[in-house]
This record gives sequence, C-alpha cells and structure tokens, in this order.
Amino acid sequence: MTFWITQLLNGISFGMLLFLLAAGLSLIYGLMRILNLAHGSYYLLGAYVGLTVVRYTGSFVYAAVAGTAVVTVLGILMERFFLRRFPKQPLPQALLTFGFLFIIADLALWIWGGNPQTLPKPQVFAASIWVGNIVFPSYRLFVIAIGIIVGLGLWWLQEGTRLGAMIRAGVDDEEMARGTGVNVSLLSTAVFGLGAFLAALGGIMGGPFVGVYPGADFEILLLAFVVVIIGGLGSLKGAFFGGLLVGLLDNFGKALFPELALFTIFAPMAIILALRPTGLFGRL
Repeated sequence: MTFWITQLLNGISFGMLLFLLAAGLSLIYGLMRILNLAHGSYYLLGAYVGLTVVRYTGSFVYAAVAGTAVVTVLGILMERFFLRRFPKQPLPQALLTFGFLFIIADLALWIWGGNPQTLPKPQVFAASIWVGNIVFPSYRLFVIAIGIIVGLGLWWLQEGTRLGAMIRAGVDDEEMARGTGVNVSLLSTAVFGLGAFLAALGGIMGGPFVGVYPGADFEILLLAFVVVIIGGLGSLKGAFFGGLLVGLLDNFGKALFPELALFTIFAPMAIILALRPTGLFGRL
C-alpha cells in the first residue's frame, strides 16, 4: 500500500507540473491558434534564471520572481515583434518558434553548461512529512498545492472576470469581439505573456525535483503536447485533467514497466484520439 500511495502522490505532483506547462500552451493556442514550439524553452530558461538568482540571493521567492519576469518579457517580445508578422500562418509560426527553441537551448548550454543541475528547495519545504504512515517530501505536496491554486485562479479568470469574457469572445469570434470594442491585439499579447509566465513557473517549480539540463526543453514540450492533445486544445479543464492523467501514467509506467514507459503514455493518447479526435474536453 505504501508503494501505491507514494507513486500516486509522485504522479499527481508531476501532473501538476505538466498542467502548468500545458495550461500556457493551451491558452496561447485557444486565443491565437499558435502551437508555440518554443514553450519548452520558456520552461528551461525560467529554471536556469531561477537557479542563478537563488545561488546569489539564497531566496527561492526571488528566483521565482526573476525567472518568471524574464521569460514573460521574452514571450511578449516574441509575440509582438516576430509572431505578429505571421498571423494565422501555422507553418511560419512553427518554424519560427522551433528556431527560437534551438537558439535558447544553445545560449543556455553556453551560459550554464551541460551538466544537470538542481534548484535548491525552499528551506521551509526541505524536509519530508508524514502522510498517514508514509514519509513524503513536503516540497512535492507544495507543488500539488500550487498546481491546484493556479488551476482555480485560471478558472476564475476565464469564467468569472470581464477579462475572461473578452478572452472567450476572442476565441469564439475574433471579428465580432473587435466589433464590440475588445482590443484583441493587446489581449493576444497578454495571453501569450501569461502562457510564458506559466511555463517559467513550471521550470521554477520543477527544478528542485525534476532538475534542469540540456534537452529538458524537448522532453517537457513533448509531454506538454501529449497533455493538450489528450485534454483538448484550447481547454483549461482538459489541460488540468490531461496533466493529471499523463503524470500518473508516466510515473506508474516508469515504476512498473520501465521498458514500456513511453508506451504507457502514447498508447492511451492514441486510443483517446481514435475515439475522440478533439481530446477529452475539446470542442467537437
């Protein structure tokens, strides 16, 4: 029983990390129809910037603020000065963001080196705690809590605020939204910045237990795409439940069938797509 509960909690914590990535990816696609292939780079850069700041300041909070701020600004600049030049052109957008992925990966390798590194945990979450009869790292429980808080915050933003109503209007009918006075251009930039922020936050939160290393951007991007494909492109609910599903499948797959770890993720994805091509919560 201890094994199953431990793996369950590990899977949920990893699932919440994937949700942070997939939520930003899904938001950007939902409003702008951009599959941002540089999204994994935001994760990687946020983690590396946070690592640098925490080494100089010793503060995890400062690291989180700096990492998310740098990546958010980068995302806004990419959207305003590069992606804005290719509206509704999937191939140029994909090639452009894929190019940014390689540029950021090479710069990160040059600046921070090729050795795997780990962000130090906040001191308050450095120890393990008892969960029933199980000793479990408190930091992973903190990640689960952050994922739930972010999920509830995004749900409230989308469903309970005027800004969320404008985002939904822009998704449903961009021309009509413009006709009612919504600044869709500014809204798109804000949503892209929010997506970059969430990816960087994922890098900061994942750094202490997943680590940061060259290639992490590709790996996390692949899993984030699996999440949004399973959950449904453009759906926050899909990103949340898809993240949980993929996190649990990945963790139990590696623990029980390490030689079939990828199969346990991609086989369910293929089955879901065969039965429901739009994903679990995508629009038909």
